[in-house]
Amino acid sequence: MRNRNVLLLTLLGVAVLIIIIYGFNTSQDPQAYAETISEERKKSERFLLYNEDSPLDEEDKKNFKGLNYYEPDLTYKVRAKVTPIGGNQEITLPTSDGAEQTYRKFGYARFEIDGKPQQLLLLEVQDDPDELFLAFADATSARETYGGGRYLDLTRPAGESVTLDFNLAYNPYCAYVEGYSCPFPPPENTLNIPIRAGEKDY
Repeated sequence: MRNRNVLLLTLLGVAVLIIIIYGFNTSQDPQAYAETISEERKKSERFLLYNEDSPLDEEDKKNFKGLNYYEPDLTYKVRAKVTPIGGNQEITLPTSDGAEQTYRKFGYARFEIDGKPQQLLLLEVQDDPDELFLAFADATSARETYGGGRYLDLTRPAGESVTLDFNLAYNPYCAYVEGYSCPFPPPENTLNIPIRAGEKDY
């Protein structure tokens, strides 16, 4: 009986391991991943064209030719270690219209791209405690991508790490039209490497 239980536990463990490995490999399959990113980008364009909250007016929509993107690249989907910042520290960011927006610092996300260590400051979203805001610039800013930086929306991690998928990096409304108040990235969120992933300049 004991040997039978051991065998069953062993088989169960092998089955769980296969499921984990299969799930990991599936999520990392470049073609399937590219299709997922493509669907997300189509949603963004549909929002701009049809949602009542779109920053585009009717004339802009008539002239809309689509958004510009880098090809999906798993190199820019990274797992980052999060180091929380205590003490309710705040940071005030200048915005595109000359105003300011204040955020509470959540923590630093530390990761590597091409073997080079990087660090970005994560900020809390004031009206949604489950969401984090990441504004960043990089070596492509004002050259290939919007000069005012790009954004990533993140879910507050339950553990000590978070996934940063720069293929989902998007432009603020200010990249499309004037009249919006878009916060610029914190000074420490300017990377000295190019992040050739996500949305390009409009």
